[in-house]
Amino acid sequence: MNLDVLTSAWDGDTAVGYPLLFGLVLLGSVVPVVPTGLVVGTAAAFAMTTAGLGLALVLAVATLAALTGDLVTFAICRFGGPSAVRWVTRGQHADRLDQVREQFRRHGWQIIVAGRLLPAGRIPVLAAAGALTYPWRRLVPASLLAAFLWALAYALLGVVSGGIFDSPLVAMLVATVLVLAVSAVLNLIGNRRRRTVPAAAEPEPCETV
Repeated sequence: MNLDVLTSAWDGDTAVGYPLLFGLVLLGSVVPVVPTGLVVGTAAAFAMTTAGLGLALVLAVATLAALTGDLVTFAICRFGGPSAVRWVTRGQHADRLDQVREQFRRHGWQIIVAGRLLPAGRIPVLAAAGALTYPWRRLVPASLLAAFLWALAYALLGVVSGGIFDSPLVAMLVATVLVLAVSAVLNLIGNRRRRTVPAAAEPEPCETV
């Protein structure tokens, strides 16, 4: 994503900045084509170094957008039928989806929170919640908590870079590097965990779902 575009959009124009932040996070939460963590991190860095955006509002808007995107994804999986679930979970491994579905039965709302924070965990969790017709009254509070913790985590990376550098562009560049580095580490951990969990489940072949 071009940081110059974000800088020009956020610089001194909150009428554009906050809707842009909301729209990008919402889009990336429904169709994963936008690096939403990067958007939040750079927005927080920009808020720390200029008066164009407020940090508290960045956190609030990012949380609301992420929550909205998760609820839309859940609704698609719950009411759209098998074809909609296949569309949402395209690129996901079937064994991974089955594993998440079983974990969801045991842990419920904790899986919703963990799925938001862990790489490649959100889509399988929301698909499982939709397939199992998880009740809205439990989903919404859990998704709100998950969205807030997610937005807070990436905003903190922007706060760190914005607190060190005075230049908005430099702060956003550093926030970008921090977000990418953290994402790479989490992906590495997630991949290692996914490789070990199926191996640990092999001694129980007779167990049914």
